[in-house]
Amino acid sequence: MATIQADEFAGKVAVVTGGSTGMGRATVERFVRGGADVFYCTHDPDSLAAAEADLAGLGPGRAVGRLGDVARAADMASLMQEAASAGGGIDMLANCAGVQRYGTVIDTDEAVWDQVMAVNLKGCFLASKYAAPEMIKRGGGAIIHLSSVQGLACQTNVAAYVASKGGVNALTRSMALDLAPHRIRVNAVCPGSVDTPMLRASADLFKGDKTVDATVQEWGLSHPLGRGRGRVCTADEVAEVIVFLLSDRAAFMTGDAILVDGGLLAGIGVALPD
Repeated sequence: MATIQADEFAGKVAVVTGGSTGMGRATVERFVRGGADVFYCTHDPDSLAAAEADLAGLGPGRAVGRLGDVARAADMASLMQEAASAGGGIDMLANCAGVQRYGTVIDTDEAVWDQVMAVNLKGCFLASKYAAPEMIKRGGGAIIHLSSVQGLACQTNVAAYVASKGGVNALTRSMALDLAPHRIRVNAVCPGSVDTPMLRASADLFKGDKTVDATVQEWGLSHPLGRGRGRVCTADEVAEVIVFLLSDRAAFMTGDAILVDGGLLAGIGVALPD
């Protein structure tokens, strides 16, 4: 883990959706260690309870967890209002809530399509809709949407997921243009395979006769930085990029989709013989 200054985000207020597990959880932890006050949400009571226990006393910042559905306007409005009231405004928003579902356009149920779009795309829209006005009052801010390499390229059998992440990248560009006059920067982070509960749930679906660990390691071999070690990215590594983009260190970056993929999309499928 990178060296963390305890006062790096002192006096700053951050909101993280999907903050109880995976990359969202790692982002909350990183902000707390850096001194920010972090308000995060999840739809799952069990993961909220676990996160609250683990985050207590973690760093100079504080973490406040709430149950909330990113696809419900009332929940996002309430979360942003609480964060702004408690901290005097909102400086940073990381939209990390997401779901992964599999299927082609033929075999994906309409309800599954709607769920993926509601969480992955509408969730970014609603959280941003209610956070951005608070940032404007603050004089500016920064927003990150957690996208995916599959917003730029894709596997087979992931129609809804890919469409949602492509929409997230397009939304990022639109918001970056619209909010630039208000000094609000908007970027997307596009990870490859990251060792999270979501990835391991996918590995469990496709492991066949292998173990989940072996399947994750096999997927790691697809990433140039993972070859020879069979490793995928960690949630902490993605969180470092998210926090950098939300910080003043990235003050002239907006409208970008930043890859954190270990070189996955750098190559093409056709390779020269050894």
